[in-house]
Amino acid sequence: MNTALKSLLLLCALMCFKLSANTPYQIPRSSVIELTEPATNRVYPVFIQLPKSYKKHPEKIYPVIYLTDAPYTFPIVAGATRFPMNTGKMQQAIIVAISYEKGSKGSNSRVRDYTPNKAKSWKKQTGNAQNHALFLKNTVLPFIQSNYRASSTQKTYIGNSLGGLFGVTILFTMPDLFNNYIIGSPSVWFNNNAILALQANKPKLPTKVYISVGAKETPSFSEGQNMVEGAKQLMQKINALSSDNIELKSVVIEGASHSTAFPTTAIQGLDWVTANKP
Repeated sequence: MNTALKSLLLLCALMCFKLSANTPYQIPRSSVIELTEPATNRVYPVFIQLPKSYKKHPEKIYPVIYLTDAPYTFPIVAGATRFPMNTGKMQQAIIVAISYEKGSKGSNSRVRDYTPNKAKSWKKQTGNAQNHALFLKNTVLPFIQSNYRASSTQKTYIGNSLGGLFGVTILFTMPDLFNNYIIGSPSVWFNNNAILALQANKPKLPTKVYISVGAKETPSFSEGQNMVEGAKQLMQKINALSSDNIELKSVVIEGASHSTAFPTTAIQGLDWVTANKP
């Protein structure tokens, strides 16, 4: 091989490497749509990932995992479930993550939409959880079930922090919207523990509830709130319902803080509520 040809091949190889190195990574089989909350006309991006076997099995109906805080939770859950789902250790599922209001700061959107009532002491708007829950019930879930081969009965909710508080609000006010709830580090403390005073309805259908919190989510580890105590009080309120339809599990993650607990909460919670058991 002459020198000129070698140089040409090397140049081609370098160009291909540069192109591939600058190609942005995308989560496989994923897309983003936009849906409007009817009560407010706010537009929300919704991230969707289809299972690996979706195209190969057109006859199959899939469970759905619904997430809040999409920019944070979607890549974590999509990544963490890839191996167990692809190897048959966990049911393959459609993953749907609702993001923040389009054009709004994420912090403003989540504080407003995930809190159950208005808190006068907060500068940011609060208390839209009921409208946002109806948005899930009347818009998001019907859209997913109409446009994808999505189960109407196998639905798992995952929320963390204020998203966990939002999940508890749904569990108490319209418990049968989901049949599994994975509640990570719930912000029970919001508005002086207002969620603990909320009237809770018993689910009519079998419901699994997984509550998880990091062992270091306390003021003694420089956290602003005692999330461990809040999770404990939440467990007590759910147990007080004395519902035969609720299967409840609580986990404290050793060594985890508020900023690190969620990935463990998500994958272990999913393993408990949806994994194929031997």
